[in-house]
Formats: sequence, structure tokens, C-alpha cells
Amino acid sequence: MTDSYRPAGMIIGMVSRRRAVELVEALLARRRAEALTRDGTAPEVAVLDVEEHALGWLVTWQSVEYLRTRDVMKMLVGQGPYLVDREDGSIHHIPVVTFAPGLWETYYLRQVKGVRPPDPLPAVVRAILRRDGSLAAMRHLRRHTPALTPAQAKVYVAAVREEGDPPDELADLTRTPAEPPPLAIETLAGPSQ
Repeated sequence: MTDSYRPAGMIIGMVSRRRAVELVEALLARRRAEALTRDGTAPEVAVLDVEEHALGWLVTWQSVEYLRTRDVMKMLVGQGPYLVDREDGSIHHIPVVTFAPGLWETYYLRQVKGVRPPDPLPAVVRAILRRDGSLAAMRHLRRHTPALTPAQAKVYVAAVREEGDPPDELADLTRTPAEPPPLAIETLAGPSQ
């Protein structure tokens, strides 16, 4: 994760490792009880490992039978880890197919936290403004982002000229649309008390 994605004011370290494990164990117990009620059967599961991450705690879990015997035939496969958000203790399922290094973090920040990637153009537009002026900056901007009208490009360039950031609605048009993840990150439990 890059710092540019970290929301301003994000406090690191609010949820401890022990608390993350407690939250996941409680969730696993609730989900097992629901499955037993609904289906009449559910494997007993337990926390296998906990790894600290900039966004929180990655908690992997496995069948108790596998943990006791290490028999791969007793192993549950394909479920992916849970992320316990460091800020609020919410629990999110990270699907295995989404679990590429650096990739799932981007999906999480966009989907769950609503963090947008940085606008790629202000620095370039600023440099063109200094070197070639407003019209050249507007032309470059419209070539890069044809969805901008001339009036929008003018507003964007004016904001950048003043050493500010362009309005969010215009910056949104300059960003490459995010590819949806193969499987969405699912929020399983809201913020803990």
C-alpha cells in the first residue's frame, strides 16, 4: 500500500492482534451456528495464523480437523483470509483470487474505504502551464481526457495554475476506471464496539 492511499487522519494501531483474533473467532462461531441451524452440518473451524498488515490484521482460518491432523484431505480450500480493519475492527473477506500482493489492498481501499487513487495529471499540467501556457495545458488535458469539455478543461487548468487541486468531479474524469476485482471483497461484520 502506498501512503498516497492512506486517508488523512488514519490512526494506525487501534485494534490489537488479540482483539482481531477475538473478533474473528466470534464471527466464525456465529457463522458455524447459523450453518448448523440452516444445514444441520458445518465443520468446526479455528484461527490458523495472524499476519500484521498496514490496513489491519490478516487472519487465516482452517478446519479444526486439519489443524489437529495436518491431513490435507481435511483442509478447507478457497476461502481466503479475513482482514480485520485496524481502525474500526470491521471484518472483510478477501477472496483468494483477489489476493495478489498490492492488488487486494487497492480493491479494499476503493470498495470499502472509498479512497480514490490520486489524480495523475496535476503535476504534468502544472509543468506544461509553466513551460507553454494555459492553451497548451488545456490541449494536453483534453487529449488525455476527451470526456472533459473545453469549459471543464479551463476550470481544471485554472485550479492547477493557482497551485491547487482540480475539483473532485473533474479529477474523477482523469482517472483510469478501476477494473472490478474477480470477486468482490465482502464485509462480514461492521465496526466493533
